[in-house]
Amino acid sequence: MAIRSYPNANRAYVVQAFVVASALVFTGCASTEKRAEASAVDTLSTDVSQVDPFEDFNRSVYAFNMGLDKYLFKPVADGYKFITPDFMETGVSNFFSNLKGINVVLNDVLQGKFQQSAADAGRFLTNTTIGMGGLIDVASEFGLHHNIEDFGQTLAVWGVEEGAYLVLPIMGPTTLRDGGGLIVDKAANPGTYVPGTEILEGISDRANAEGALNFINEAALDPYVFTRESFLQYRRHLINDGKHDSSHYALEIDEVVEASADLNVDQADANERVAETNDPMENTHQGASESADGEVVPVSAFDNMVQSFEEAMLKIDQYHAAPKRSRRI
Repeated sequence: MAIRSYPNANRAYVVQAFVVASALVFTGCASTEKRAEASAVDTLSTDVSQVDPFEDFNRSVYAFNMGLDKYLFKPVADGYKFITPDFMETGVSNFFSNLKGINVVLNDVLQGKFQQSAADAGRFLTNTTIGMGGLIDVASEFGLHHNIEDFGQTLAVWGVEEGAYLVLPIMGPTTLRDGGGLIVDKAANPGTYVPGTEILEGISDRANAEGALNFINEAALDPYVFTRESFLQYRRHLINDGKHDSSHYALEIDEVVEASADLNVDQADANERVAETNDPMENTHQGASESADGEVVPVSAFDNMVQSFEEAMLKIDQYHAAPKRSRRI
């Protein structure tokens, strides 16, 4: 499946990860009823047990990868960024992105996207010739945007199920389906057969991913869970051509809407009580702000949101502190 990608694909990935994390946080903040919270936890636990049945193994590999990154990959990537001019970094990144164009065209055809395959073939030929072997992304200036296609997405189009979530040594997060597709993608990439090419590509990718990794480590309460959910949402976004599939959400839409409605009702009652007990003008200055069209907007909702957020963080801490047997299904 396809989605347009612009020069800094890793930055788009960070945005995607941030959106996923924000959705999870604010969904938790919206839960005000104990019954809704219990239902959400049960649903989430069941979903996790199905998606990530090898969590203990995956966490071990994830910790290994993080240690390897800290003591090997990051120092090498930092040295690469220090000695390499920015324009050369961009050229190397463009080169490897263009080289994957062969895989993109192949999977376009396998998915029956013949019109897109023609456009992607034109992009590859344009950058390979005019763009000096792909070092310069000329095709984007001509309106031929880069599409992300791989054999894992092709298998999804053919009806192959996603399978369990896996974390592979060095390779990182994947699924059973995408891991199998990776073998075909490697075989179809000419760079696989040139010694040293994959090492240089890995260094370039690690250098470009610096911002994303820093964001995850600083913002996530549990980097492993953050990485897993972000990766799965990102892959499903690609497979569905950017169309959302609600069947993969951990919380039911009706539960989220009901919880949000309860929050709004509670806030409306609080505002009404304030309006009855306080002077209208005083309430306007202390408990509300006036919008551009003259509508009075209560600002106490922000305070309630902050309190709810703190309560949610406390519950997450208690969840991680609980014995494994009591929080596993």
